[in-house]
Amino acid sequence: GSLRRVKTAEALPSEDGETVVMKGWVRTVRKQKTLTFVELNDGSSLGGIQCVLVKDTLDDDGTAEEITRLTTGCSVSVVGTLVSSSGKQSVELSASSLRLVGVCPPDSYPLAKKRHSLEYLRTIAHLRPRTNTIAAVARVRSHLAGAIHAFFQSKGFVYVQTPIVTASDCEGAGEMFRVTTLDLDDVPNLPRQPDAAGADYTQDFFGKPAYLTVSGQLGGETHACALGDVYTFGPTFRAENSQTTRHLAEFNMVEPEMAFADLNAAMENAEAMLQSAVRHVLENCAEDVAFFNQFYDKTLETRLRKLVDRPFVRCSYRDAVSYLQEEIAKDPSKWQFPEVVFGTDLATEHERWLAETKFDSAVFVYDYPAQIKAFYMRDNDADGGETVNAMDLLVPGVGELVGGSQREERMDVLLEKMAENRLDPEDYWWYLDLRRFGSVPHSGYGLGFERLVCYVTGIDNIREAIAFPRYPGSAEF
Repeated sequence: GSLRRVKTAEALPSEDGETVVMKGWVRTVRKQKTLTFVELNDGSSLGGIQCVLVKDTLDDDGTAEEITRLTTGCSVSVVGTLVSSSGKQSVELSASSLRLVGVCPPDSYPLAKKRHSLEYLRTIAHLRPRTNTIAAVARVRSHLAGAIHAFFQSKGFVYVQTPIVTASDCEGAGEMFRVTTLDLDDVPNLPRQPDAAGADYTQDFFGKPAYLTVSGQLGGETHACALGDVYTFGPTFRAENSQTTRHLAEFNMVEPEMAFADLNAAMENAEAMLQSAVRHVLENCAEDVAFFNQFYDKTLETRLRKLVDRPFVRCSYRDAVSYLQEEIAKDPSKWQFPEVVFGTDLATEHERWLAETKFDSAVFVYDYPAQIKAFYMRDNDADGGETVNAMDLLVPGVGELVGGSQREERMDVLLEKMAENRLDPEDYWWYLDLRRFGSVPHSGYGLGFERLVCYVTGIDNIREAIAFPRYPGSAEF
């Protein structure tokens, strides 16, 4: 029969001397007179496996010849027995036969030499998963996504796929990508509005202006108002001309929505979900986490354990502002934005000071001023709507990770707020129906998935947290 293929992640010394096959890419080759050491990586683990070929014990004539053709990056299939090793891995492959699957010319292979900057690797994003760092990010990212799904599924949440093409702007952010089939290469013949400037979108594919979604939230709310607890997990888009280390034009959002739930319930759910996902990574990606801890952030493991073991701090926006004012007064020159008053939209430096210095903990800041938050957030009765039932979760190392709110379920208040924001109720007729027919208090939040990946890996730039980053001026690969 055919040999069993073993991946490096599950390689254990064989009890009965079973012959197995391992396949992957060569990281390094060391040739000695009678011995050849081949470091093989198949993507399933960081360390890969060492294959040892002893000249006298090779099974077939072809192997000795194949060994001479080995180079970094070539793909191989190796047959042998898994045995205990005294090397850095506890197991190695005592190999009897090796075959090249695909050659890799060393003079033109961009990863042939050892160390590369993350900036350079972005220019070869199609090859960068073959490096330790990017492969480890990809594995941790995959585990995080699986753990998030598992958390919500175990709590009975229904997974909803909301549309990517939309005609509504959820955040009122206005920075949206347009989706059109009108021929922009033939501008003189674009259909025009008869009595106004601009294109006639009734002639476009959807019969009206359409965009890439900035959030699945509004669609999520419709389902929460029928199914109770739901979540979306999908791509979202912002056409913001932003070149920071924490923004992408295409990213993924996890957006739960819960009926009969207040802001408190949203905070509790976000805390439980993050602790569950991070705990899963600590238990299942120990090798990758140790790698990030060694090379990228020496405090990473301590920080992640703390997140998992300790309740998150909760602090009202008013208190956060007074803590910041007190701190900034000591030396305003240390701050890029020293002006902090009630109504200030907190900057990253403010958020990070609260999470890293003031509390040294994940911290929920809640009850934000209405003027800096979205129209759909519920007014606080206590202060006559000066603040809204909104929260942001700030974490050490990243700043804002989650933003959420209790939604405004009162029809009259929502209509007033839409008028203030100059939003046409006609565009949101279906959203208003949720308040018209059996309205319920409901709450939800959005988690920027790539920001979570940065947080859990200690990687500084969000462009390393996704396979092919999209940002202004760059849609390569």
